[in-house]
Amino acid sequence: MPHLLLAVSAHGYGHLAQSAPVIEALARRIPGLQVTLQGEIDPEFARHRLPAGFTHLQEATDPVLLMDGPLITRWAASLAEYRRFEAEYDRHLERQMHRLRRLAPDLVLSDIPWLPLDAARRLGIPAIGLCSLSWYDVLRESPIRARVPAALLERMQRIYSAADLFIRPAPAMSMDWLPNACDVGPIAHCRPDQSATLRKRLGVAADRPLALMQFGGFAGFDPMTEWPEQDQVHWVVRDLGGRTRGDASALSDYGLDLLDLLGSFDLILTKPGYGSYTEAACNGVPVIHVQRPDWPETPALNRWIRRQVPTREISLADLKAGRLAAPIAELLAAGRPPPVAPSGIAASVELLEPLLHD
Repeated sequence: MPHLLLAVSAHGYGHLAQSAPVIEALARRIPGLQVTLQGEIDPEFARHRLPAGFTHLQEATDPVLLMDGPLITRWAASLAEYRRFEAEYDRHLERQMHRLRRLAPDLVLSDIPWLPLDAARRLGIPAIGLCSLSWYDVLRESPIRARVPAALLERMQRIYSAADLFIRPAPAMSMDWLPNACDVGPIAHCRPDQSATLRKRLGVAADRPLALMQFGGFAGFDPMTEWPEQDQVHWVVRDLGGRTRGDASALSDYGLDLLDLLGSFDLILTKPGYGSYTEAACNGVPVIHVQRPDWPETPALNRWIRRQVPTREISLADLKAGRLAAPIAELLAAGRPPPVAPSGIAASVELLEPLLHD
């Protein structure tokens, strides 16, 4: 039975969300595929994204950038974590190699920790990166770039370059230094429009647009706390923290899964992020996005999404104050565009499947 080990960075939900559609498609093509997920990922989120029967190793294989909510990166504090990881790299590497010897996967797929790629290559296991970014590029283009140890950057660049392949799904950072890059289209889940059913379930009038607020896997960020109620749209969020609002509903109160509803919204309010942008584009949903100027991936993401769907950008101050009336009105007037094909899923499967047959 073929065995794939998927190692993901636990920087929010995005890295698992990016790789999961490819894993699902592989599992359909290869009956009995054994999947092991390695990463400190919320088990419930993983269960909703990956095929049934996967094994979850709740352990990190890389340091992650520390965040204050979904929009503010704690760069200086994160640098200390990266330095600590690099200082103990040999110990981490030996532990990962021991893990891979025991599991004996046929393929290691990384989105996008560098340690599992290094360990796999040393053991002769096929090692492939799949991501719209690399942590090398993020650190190299970050506000702390002058303080990142050169040895760490050199190690990252060497390991990513030595992978058997680095699949680069659109929209991606340029990563033009990679000798092993293979560009594919966007990766995202697509779902049918179930807005009529959703409105009925939530008790929302047929003429009230539905707007999704989605800021990823960061707890404690709730911009609606200070917002006055409004009558332009009905907001749909993951959780309202026990509050009741006439203009909003929480999916958690109804036992609904966001993944099933991606095609049901008239607009999405989000941050620049791979998953939010590709799921919006591949389901034909206009986007209001909050400024995220210190995130190195932002320019590439914003250039791409503006070519796919109607978009409006707002400041963090406007988000916190709930000053959204004008961009909401403009996007509702623009209407929903045709969905973009998530062609990166099939293209990635074609690259990976030959490595997973006995």
